[in-house]
Amino acid sequence: MDIPLDSSGTARRKSTPIVADADLQTLRKQIDQLDAELLDVIQRRSEISRAIGAARTAAGGPKIVYNRELEVLARFRALGAEGKELAMILLRLGRGPLGR
Repeated sequence: MDIPLDSSGTARRKSTPIVADADLQTLRKQIDQLDAELLDVIQRRSEISRAIGAARTAAGGPKIVYNRELEVLARFRALGAEGKELAMILLRLGRGPLGR
């Protein structure tokens, strides 16, 4: 395999696109489908979380179970700092903001 060289003899990389336009459209459609699935799952998760909270408070329990929230945060730690942010958003969607 011949490697193209520039005028100084240094190897050059070919400037070919990594992904063709047709492939980009396919990948974007996959992203759109995944977004739709994520929205559905997040909405279902929020509904279930609100139902759990309502049942817990109706039984005289606390509005928030901090150990459970810590478990959720720990699960999303695999995604780094953004994982914590995502977990916090999911928790707020299910229980509402703290302090209210």
